[in-house]
Amino acid sequence: MEQTASVTVVESAPAEGAEEAEPAVADSPFFAPHIAPVNEHVDFLRKLRPGFEVPYVDPMHSVEDCRIVTLFSNTSEASPRGTVWAGDDTAATRLLGLQFQLGLRPEWMMPWNTHPWFTPGEANGKLTPEQVSAGLKPLITFLKLVPRASAIVAHGTEANRLAQMLLKTDNPLIWRRGLKVYKARSLHGRAFAGSKERQTEWLIEMGRSYADAMARAGLQAGRR
Repeated sequence: MEQTASVTVVESAPAEGAEEAEPAVADSPFFAPHIAPVNEHVDFLRKLRPGFEVPYVDPMHSVEDCRIVTLFSNTSEASPRGTVWAGDDTAATRLLGLQFQLGLRPEWMMPWNTHPWFTPGEANGKLTPEQVSAGLKPLITFLKLVPRASAIVAHGTEANRLAQMLLKTDNPLIWRRGLKVYKARSLHGRAFAGSKERQTEWLIEMGRSYADAMARAGLQAGRR
C-alpha cells in the first residue's frame, strides 16, 4: 500500500430550519431484518438512560455479514444524522477512503462506540474510566449480535482500553471466534493533527490492520 485513495463525499445540506434526525421508527430501514437486532439494542440502551442520545447503526451494515467491528472512542458530539460515526465528517471521509482502497464492503464491518451515550448537543470529551467501563456490557451484547465478527479495530485510547477490558473478561466468544484486537489511531481531532505526509503514514498503518483483519476472516476485496 503506497498511497491512500482520494475519496470525496458529497452530501446534501439540510434545508434551512430542518430539524435533526428523529428517532427511527419500527418500519424504517434502521429496523430492516439485516440490522434490526443491533438497533433494537440501541433502543434498549436509550431506555436505560432517558434524556441521553444513543446513535443507531446505519442500515448499510449487516449483522450476518459483519466480520470486523470498528470501535470508536467517540469523544466528539453525536452525528446530527443520528448514526454512529468516526467523530466528524472529515474523519468519516478518511475511513471511507480507507474502505474504498481496501475493497472493504460496508456490510463486512460495523461501527460501535466505546461509551454509547451522548448528552444531546454536547461533546463527550475525554472519557472517564467509569464511562469506558460502562461501555463493556453494551459491547459484549453487541458482539453477540454479530456472530461472525472476529476482529475489533479500536480507534483511539478509550476504544483500546475498552477492547483490552473485553479481552480480560475471558468471555467464551473471545476464544470461540479467535477474536483479535487491533490498536489504531483515532480518525478525528488532535490525534490526526499532522502534516499530510504524516496523515498518509497513519492511514497506511490503519490499512494494514484492516487488511490483516480481512485476511483472517477470509475476505477478498469486494468479494463475498
